[in-house]
Amino acid sequence: MNDNILCKFFSFILTISILLERSNNLKSWVKLKLNKQNFELEPIASDAGFRRYFRIRLQNNKTLVAMDASSPREDCRPFLKVADMMAEAGLRVPEVIFSDLKNGFLILTDLGKNTYLDIINENNADALFKKAIFALIKWQCATENNALPLYSEHLLRKELNLFKDWYLNKHLNLKIDQKSSVMLRELDEILIKNAKQQAQVFVHRDFMPRNIMADDNCPGIIDFQDAVIGPVTYDLVSLFRDAFLSWNEKKIDNWIQFYWESAKAKNIPVDGSFSNFKKQFNLMGVHRHLKILGIFARICYRDKKTKYLEDTPRFFNYLNTICDYYSELLPLNEFLYKIKDRENAMKR
Repeated sequence: MNDNILCKFFSFILTISILLERSNNLKSWVKLKLNKQNFELEPIASDAGFRRYFRIRLQNNKTLVAMDASSPREDCRPFLKVADMMAEAGLRVPEVIFSDLKNGFLILTDLGKNTYLDIINENNADALFKKAIFALIKWQCATENNALPLYSEHLLRKELNLFKDWYLNKHLNLKIDQKSSVMLRELDEILIKNAKQQAQVFVHRDFMPRNIMADDNCPGIIDFQDAVIGPVTYDLVSLFRDAFLSWNEKKIDNWIQFYWESAKAKNIPVDGSFSNFKKQFNLMGVHRHLKILGIFARICYRDKKTKYLEDTPRFFNYLNTICDYYSELLPLNEFLYKIKDRENAMKR
């Protein structure tokens, strides 16, 4: 067994040991907070970050949710702040019952088992998305200056660099030539200008079906700790051009128009032209899709979660579709086909 394999093996054993210790500490803390009631902890599917979730099943069959945000990369304070803000805005979010910020433990109310991703289909999508749109508009209407961090130009550029640093350089080991480098710099300016010119509102920042809990009346909203003040179209892109399922363009157009008309009725300052608004939406989509490609590559190589890269073809399809609409994106489209050819060659 060579040194590299041994290193990976001991790293794996150490990780398992740390997770077991964290689980035991969490269980002890939950027991203390629940006055030593008997309960069971059931793992809930983890997200792409460093948080872990467990369903607490009590003896009376009632349930709560425990969150373990132990990593130095996680901080529970933004979660607590945004939960309060969303609740004040009239959104359905988990209520924080107990918290231990030092250790990164929270006990929350349970919004149920089914996300939109679990139940959505061609027959119920219109009804579900209308409820999600109304919830999003409530959130946007609550916007207050300086209440959340800004989706600044620095953050926008940092996100766009994820594609270059992690997808192109790390994943594809691609040396970018001068022509492509100029094209990508010019693209950055187009996308950042588009983001900054839009109305700036409260942004969930990951408002996708996986983060919306199904309910007959008001959908529940989760995973909101990264909320900022930013472009009005950003959360719409997350909702309709999802990481895990796709819809035809006609349906997306109808949903965008429904949002646009509903937002105007609530005096959200969206562009007065639907054509312009749709272009803002699509260019915001290019930004998010490139960012997600970079994030999925980073999750694979830094965090050793390889499954997310399996969904990258969906984002190339989104990008190709959008690029076909606008002449200024044709150079990007040509570049994307080249890197897809390189990726296919890597798989052979």
